[in-house]
Amino acid sequence: MPFFSAKVPTSYTQNERLDTYIASLPNGMNRSKLKSGVHEILLNGKKVKLSAKVKANDQIDIQWEDNIPEDIEPQNIPLDILYEDQNVCVINKAQGMVTHPACGNWDHTLVNALLFHWNMNAINAQKTGSMANILQSRRPGIVHRLDKDTSGVIITAKNRDAEEWLQSQFQSHRRVKKEYIAICIGRPQHQHGIIKTKIIRDPKNRKRFRAVELDDPTYSDQGKYAESSYRCISCYGEYSLIKIRIATGRTHQIRVHMKYLNCPILGDSVYAPKDRKFPSASLMLHARRLRITLPDNTRKTFTAPTPQRFKEIQHILKKEYKKTILPIDR
Repeated sequence: MPFFSAKVPTSYTQNERLDTYIASLPNGMNRSKLKSGVHEILLNGKKVKLSAKVKANDQIDIQWEDNIPEDIEPQNIPLDILYEDQNVCVINKAQGMVTHPACGNWDHTLVNALLFHWNMNAINAQKTGSMANILQSRRPGIVHRLDKDTSGVIITAKNRDAEEWLQSQFQSHRRVKKEYIAICIGRPQHQHGIIKTKIIRDPKNRKRFRAVELDDPTYSDQGKYAESSYRCISCYGEYSLIKIRIATGRTHQIRVHMKYLNCPILGDSVYAPKDRKFPSASLMLHARRLRITLPDNTRKTFTAPTPQRFKEIQHILKKEYKKTILPIDR
């Protein structure tokens, strides 16, 4: 779910309602958008309503469903389309593109681009009515998502039936195979393995998540099960190229699990330290492959080519370090 966080400054003296205050922020959202799909509102860690009064130094945290506003506009944004038929559209999402509108990113998202590409008729080809009616309380065709700075394969639905079909595929993770590649800082202890943890929201930073042991009694009533498998393809010095497959789809799952493995992803501003060798590197995580059964019951695999940013980093590593392969565990 999208997440919004704000700290009320010490100088604040107006004593406004929570929704009024948020609407006044530069990266906030108006009151109608706030009322649409809000899941949880926390004021200093306690659940409150939008009518709660705000005072100086308050901490505001809001989670909402993935509903998008009904006034979203189609925008002519180039898309790298890997495959398209009457039911689905598969895109190689560019790094830096937000999947769907949320607080602080109301436009220039994949949804805006798709609505333009589909001539604003993608949600339901059979349904008549205004665009506002079609978009009301729905994510147009979005059945899974990638983080803003994660590039790669994402599949979208072009009609209601296809959307329901794809949703059922993703709900049963065994039917969908998702493969990622990452350049990580550090070497894993083992050449391959499976990571099984809970993922909880970090109590010290609500924008971050943490992996905790499944049997940790401290978090027995918190978090969600998360499972990832990995294989170290090659190492160059203290950098590793790692292939990851996920059996669940938790927020920031791969980034959290790589940190848990003591191999944070290069360029991850949230979970990794700034790297001395590559201080300006962006997130080196790419959704390389997706295997899924389409609404016409055909099983297909879609592959997004290796991004240029990966090639540039690998070129430098290959020049400076000898390639090594971790031994296979016996």
